[in-house]
Amino acid sequence: MSELVVSEIQVYPVKPQNGLVAFASCIIYNRFYIGNVAIYTSPTAVDGYRLVYPVKTLPNGKEIHCVHPITKDAGAAVKRAIIGKFEYVMKTQGKNNGICRER
Repeated sequence: MSELVVSEIQVYPVKPQNGLVAFASCIIYNRFYIGNVAIYTSPTAVDGYRLVYPVKTLPNGKEIHCVHPITKDAGAAVKRAIIGKFEYVMKTQGKNNGICRER
């Protein structure tokens, strides 16, 4: 099986709150856009971060997962790409008082 192609990654750091440090979007295989992926710090993760994918909450409180990886390998590939971009953005652009935008 070929490696998952994750491209056009955009990272939007936010003022850290309850572990949330940024939001991200990306394109998968030049065919699918995924947006509103939250990046949280995680003391239990090897790389120190976890991704939280978008969820739609219905009026009755039921949550519907809008998008998420189906396999562990796909999840790892997306996480590796997004966290790599996040670390690059934070390193090259600085925290700028906790908020910065990639241009």
